[in-house]
Amino acid sequence: MNTARTAATSLLAAGALAVSLSGCAGSSTPATSSNAASPTLSGTVTVFAAASLKATFSKIAADFEAANPGTKVTLSFAGSSDLVTQITQGAPADVFASADTKNMTKLSDAKLIDGSPTNFATNVLEIAVPPSNPANITSFADLAKPDAKVVVCAPQVPCGSATEAIEKATGTTLSPVSEESSVTDVLGKVTSGEADAGLVYVTDVKAAGEKVKGVPFAESDKAVNTYPIAGVGASSNKELAKAFIAAVTSAEGKKVLTTAGFGTP
Repeated sequence: MNTARTAATSLLAAGALAVSLSGCAGSSTPATSSNAASPTLSGTVTVFAAASLKATFSKIAADFEAANPGTKVTLSFAGSSDLVTQITQGAPADVFASADTKNMTKLSDAKLIDGSPTNFATNVLEIAVPPSNPANITSFADLAKPDAKVVVCAPQVPCGSATEAIEKATGTTLSPVSEESSVTDVLGKVTSGEADAGLVYVTDVKAAGEKVKGVPFAESDKAVNTYPIAGVGASSNKELAKAFIAAVTSAEGKKVLTTAGFGTP
């Protein structure tokens, strides 16, 4: 009897130990999962972006802030060449998005970019004219009419560089009445009635709605602009910069861009 009682006692003790160990094992899983959670993003990220990205980046920035409470996206838009100059001179930017690879390369060559740029969109030129189209512009060649008041981007700006490329490819020489520092300035000349036509991007024409009439031209495929984005080496919030770049290049970011008329690289 004593032997049987001892055996039973041992079995009960072993069972209790097993239950105890099982309970410990079960409680360790949540602790591991909690420790693996990614840290919450916070702070401000300053984004320098080409003027043609104003509408889309404003939307992406608003979505980013909504998805990441405690963050703020400060946007600065201008011609890509002007932004490069500002960053080179020490302007406090965390992210740079250019309307061409040429201006991004300037910063890369100067060792001012963090990592490698990522191409996220493409764009082509389109002619913007007032709704009444007073100069009767119907083609790229029509922009060379002596009586047409045409406005273009300056050569150092991506839209200006694209204009020059199309001129060379088509053998057409334009005599613009004004060369602007950003594509939005060109569009402004057209919407205000100061110009009969302006060379802007298809996305600008779409965003302008009824303020202008767009005149597509086949030769626009002679100068397709590719848009790269990258973190700035001197960024004070590189983690947030990387997160914003990820938002731009995500499926949701691409949807915002394609809806606005941008192409994919």
